Amino acid sequence: MSGNETMRHVALDGFGAPDVMSIATGPRPAPGPGQVLVKVAAAGVNRPDVAQRLGNYPPPPGASPILGLEVAGIIAEIGEGVTAFAVGDRVCGLANGGGYAEYCVLPEGQTLAVPDGLDDVSAAGLPETFFTVWANLFMMAGMGEGKSVLIHGGTSGIGTTAIQLARAFGASRIFTTAGSAEKCAAAEALGADVAINYREQDFAEIIKAQSDGVDVILDMIGGRYFQRNLSSLAKDGCLSIIAFLGGPKVEEANLMPIMRKRLRVIGSTMRPRTDAEKREIRDELLDKVWPLVARGTVKPVIDKVFAFENVVDAHRRMEEGDHIGKIILTFDH
Repeated sequence: MSGNETMRHVALDGFGAPDVMSIATGPRPAPGPGQVLVKVAAAGVNRPDVAQRLGNYPPPPGASPILGLEVAGIIAEIGEGVTAFAVGDRVCGLANGGGYAEYCVLPEGQTLAVPDGLDDVSAAGLPETFFTVWANLFMMAGMGEGKSVLIHGGTSGIGTTAIQLARAFGASRIFTTAGSAEKCAAAEALGADVAINYREQDFAEIIKAQSDGVDVILDMIGGRYFQRNLSSLAKDGCLSIIAFLGGPKVEEANLMPIMRKRLRVIGSTMRPRTDAEKREIRDELLDKVWPLVARGTVKPVIDKVFAFENVVDAHRRMEEGDHIGKIILTFDH
């Protein structure tokens, strides 16, 4: 492609509410060594996009300033050294930025072939949550067969993915939290054994009454849940923190359960990880999870699809918190 190609993308006119976003035209990116250029058919909307729009989650050095961390589409161009893909391949992938655009650059090691039979909207709902859940719940926290788990936010994109993967890989019992009876029912339909309405019940009390604690907790609430998370873990349990929707600080906490029960408290974010680290996660997904996606055993839950031009409405939907599963943008080239 020539260097003067252009494309439409979402631009930020400052930081703030959803209406700071607008559609603009700018230069089309070109893939560098080890990268592919994807003609985007669909892109996922995620909490980190909202945080970046608010000015709270700047892109790492060298990443596109355009919002968007996951896309699906067709490879339009490949960079030097790319051997696993060719122009015309249907792919999805985890972007370091730039997903809210007609074209997006992906590192080869963060790109995955779309399983046969999966449409672009579903494919765009895979990368961000599957990378995050696999890395934090399985690779780091040691989730696996025979273990019990508490998944907070069970009807979020992360939650719907985590419930399905925990069930697919032999979890002994799956607890989850959600904010309404409708959401609790949706979580149970996906495979949760116990769905707790956090607006009406204390999850720590429910877990104490029904178990000796869980082996793993996947948490995106943070400070507000920290003490109750510790009390909900079984001996040798692990608390994996991936976000702070309830604040990053704990004003006062009793750390004795960590020592008494030999607990681990871990956390990570995906975006600052190196390309090599993300490639390792990608390779495990291809080996262990993609066959389940191809068979339909595990699949993204899609809440609502918005045209790219209606990105403001998509972010409002995310912030309202009523969604169950993924919010997706589609592109009409």
